[in-house]
Amino acid sequence: MTSSQKALMLELKSLQEEPVEGFRITLVDESDLYNWEVAIFGPPNTLYEGGYFKNGDVCISILHPPVDDPQSGELPSERWNPTQNVRTILLSVISLLNEPNTFSPANVDASVMFRKWRDSKGKDKEYAEIIRKQVSATKAEAEKDGVKVPTTLAEYCIKTKVPSNDNSSDLLYDDLYDDDIDDEDEEEEDADCYDDDDSGNEES
Repeated sequence: MTSSQKALMLELKSLQEEPVEGFRITLVDESDLYNWEVAIFGPPNTLYEGGYFKNGDVCISILHPPVDDPQSGELPSERWNPTQNVRTILLSVISLLNEPNTFSPANVDASVMFRKWRDSKGKDKEYAEIIRKQVSATKAEAEKDGVKVPTTLAEYCIKTKVPSNDNSSDLLYDDLYDDDIDDEDEEEEDADCYDDDDSGNEES
């Protein structure tokens, strides 16, 4: 198992044991750790309430270098860095549904519509109508997947653990455990290569 697979397995295990509210996370193929299926539930008391967003595209800047890039549409402070992980990215996405970023929007037209709706205190309905149509269109997808979409805060805040469909994920965990044992064995072997007195400060 590669280091990237180990990292993803640990993140997936963490998310299964301590899920992020508002998301449904599964693997498209239990044997492929690089292909995740993440469905977002629209937060209650927002325009997205009742929505089941399964096919959204999320662009993270791990795909381009962390330097000023006028074509990226992102501020340097918004770019990916090593402290971020799947959990923090998911939380960032859900926060955008609650409070869209209008300072450096990926969709300028949508940002303008949102500001008009917000500043008019809901009197300008163009933005709200578009969101409601999108939410309504997702209901068929939820029914198809057999997913009950939370519509109240009580339902939304329940952190649902998604059971695995087969034993393949257990095998992956076993592989991860075996790899860790191998790493520990290698570290012990490496430690045996040095004398106790070899501190690097020995006088010649």
